[in-house]
Amino acid sequence: MLEAVNRRPNLILALIAGYFLLCIALRLSASTSLEIDESEQAYVSQFLMLGYGSQPPFYNWLQYGLTSLFGPSVATMTVLKNGLLFLCCLFFGLASREVLGDRRLAAITTMGVLALPPIFLLAQRDLSHTVAALFAVSLFLYAFLRTMSRPTFFAYALTGVAVGIGVISKYNFVIVPVAAIVAILPEPKLRARLFDWRILVAIAVCALIALPHGTWVLQNIGAASSNTFKEMGTGQEAGFVSKALKAIVALFASTLRGSAIILAVFALVFRKDLPAIWRADSLWARVVGRMLVLCLGAVLVIMLVTGATHMREKWLVLFLVLLPLYLALKVEASGVDTTRSVRPVALFIGFVIVTTLVVVSTRAVVRPWFGKVSRLSIPYSTLVDTVVQQHGHEPAMVLATNKQVAGNLRTRLHGAKVYVPGNNSSPAIGQLAGPLLVVWTNDGKADAAPPAPLVDVLKSFGVPETHLQPQQLALPYLHGTLEDRYSFGYFWIDDPSRSAPTSSLSSPG
Repeated sequence: MLEAVNRRPNLILALIAGYFLLCIALRLSASTSLEIDESEQAYVSQFLMLGYGSQPPFYNWLQYGLTSLFGPSVATMTVLKNGLLFLCCLFFGLASREVLGDRRLAAITTMGVLALPPIFLLAQRDLSHTVAALFAVSLFLYAFLRTMSRPTFFAYALTGVAVGIGVISKYNFVIVPVAAIVAILPEPKLRARLFDWRILVAIAVCALIALPHGTWVLQNIGAASSNTFKEMGTGQEAGFVSKALKAIVALFASTLRGSAIILAVFALVFRKDLPAIWRADSLWARVVGRMLVLCLGAVLVIMLVTGATHMREKWLVLFLVLLPLYLALKVEASGVDTTRSVRPVALFIGFVIVTTLVVVSTRAVVRPWFGKVSRLSIPYSTLVDTVVQQHGHEPAMVLATNKQVAGNLRTRLHGAKVYVPGNNSSPAIGQLAGPLLVVWTNDGKADAAPPAPLVDVLKSFGVPETHLQPQQLALPYLHGTLEDRYSFGYFWIDDPSRSAPTSSLSSPG
């Protein structure tokens, strides 16, 4: 089959689809517990809101819709993530076909997307909003290149849809369409597309999609931006020159880490033709190359203005995803022979991504063999099963100490409303309903006291102290034979509004 991909590069799309199906299967078999982003999505998918804190809501809305149809589970979250990643590859493939005449190079471009670490590694560990933004970038690139090469009403409207989706997927997406506009200005033929009346359709469609969340951002600008700047290292005590040097080094290092594999692939496959490829030029190579440089330049300016000194590959992947197409355009412009190019690229990238997927998927099982555990080993499912078995029925409401606990419990208790008191990514608690389960943990340490915020919320709703009888459960990890146990504390309150105490339950040994 790998030999056939040189003759029929369309097979690459089928191989990519198979890869993402494998991603889904391995994640479902790995563990019933959730990673950080998965827990957050499981938790906030209960609520349909215009904003959820520091991240735009598009991914949350998709998760809400899927959860409403099929219920909260590891499956609904895994299918959404990998489905969007597949669509990302699909639209990048379609975009490459708009500007590449060589179908082999279009196939290499599509595979090249998978060679970016945030896609083949980070996304399979724990990403959500970045995945939505990658889908938006791929859709925009396809719509934009189609508009430039075959301007139609549909192409302009689709561009507006892509920009609107991108804006509500990740705020730094805005850099991409701005860079695209600037990139075509030196090209008279393409520049004329900006003055076509149909661009008003694109603007209107984009505004229609982005406006609801935009109104929320104007009212919650602090919540929408503070976390991002904090993660980027802003606000540190240092001089401008020192910060600027750190920013340049951080951006260069992150760019190199994010692009190393795809650069190595092209260098190995076309090693004999590198001088010709370096000198080659074409209209679309210039446009895409300018987009890539402008995007990275904009990131550097933002870092300098905000004083940021830290940069992660996942923040750059929205821009580095243009690199495979740029390299393919340079190869095509050089006129080198690509007859035998697809198979080695498929072998190299396939080996990297499948090997990484197996390592990531098996870590929950393998790490306990060496006395180490991860979030996927925490026994949330055992906690729920034990508590429900003791009391004979599921709770109607759950209060949890954080979103990690809340999201995991929600995937096991489909009929219960789950809240994290004081969390700004969910509505305020209107009233307590019984039976009420209150759960906390101190990183699995035994005899953890009930957190003050949880106790304060219960008291604010008039729950008598006689109801607050802490129970402890020390449960075995999900994988391995570790003697250590993970401890949870909890209250079970049959009727929060009743003054009589609940019956005391002994925790199992």
